Amino acid sequence: MSRSAETGPSPTPVTADDLELAVQLAVAVLRKAPPAAWEGRAGSLEWDCWETAEHLSDDLFAYAAQLGPTTPPLEGEVPFVWESRRPGGPANAIHANREAGPAGLLQVLEASGALLVAMVRTTPPRTRAYHGFGVSDPEGFAAMGIVETLVHTHDLAQGLGLAWHPPADLCARVLARLFPAAPDSTDPWPTLLWATGRAELPGRSRLTTWRWDGTPRT
Repeated sequence: MSRSAETGPSPTPVTADDLELAVQLAVAVLRKAPPAAWEGRAGSLEWDCWETAEHLSDDLFAYAAQLGPTTPPLEGEVPFVWESRRPGGPANAIHANREAGPAGLLQVLEASGALLVAMVRTTPPRTRAYHGFGVSDPEGFAAMGIVETLVHTHDLAQGLGLAWHPPADLCARVLARLFPAAPDSTDPWPTLLWATGRAELPGRSRLTTWRWDGTPRT
């Protein structure tokens, strides 16, 4: 059965508190990494761990920016300049000063997350803003920020040699909000990894393409 087939009560909404928890848990885990490990590749990605953390910071910043204008854009992104520092690297508006080391990098991540948390808390729920996976609302941007945080911390944990197991209830809420067709008979965290192309599930091959549905549920 998939979440789209559920007939019971509506899932608990995703909140700014959920997003704040996800970012704080991620930062706490990533602080355990040895400094030299940040130069290694991040899991199955083509980026190193430093670049991946910058990319996550950039995602959180960009989602906050989309909600920022008095009239948020519905047909495109707020036009910051996104650029790569090397061929094949992530195209970001946010880059951390490498002289600040991993501690500074994680400050950038925490600050970017705090910007999105603040925007989700203060933006009226009826607000809509553009995303390539569907025009969304503040709850949707919170859920997107959580998914980015959870799965990219998974990538980073693989590259940095860390253990990472986010709360099952948090994973379940973002699955219900963004991946309503995902199976609900499997553990939420492995299911989220499957839904984002990072793992197999029993009877389900690893996805080679995927996307969420950010459109509001009401």
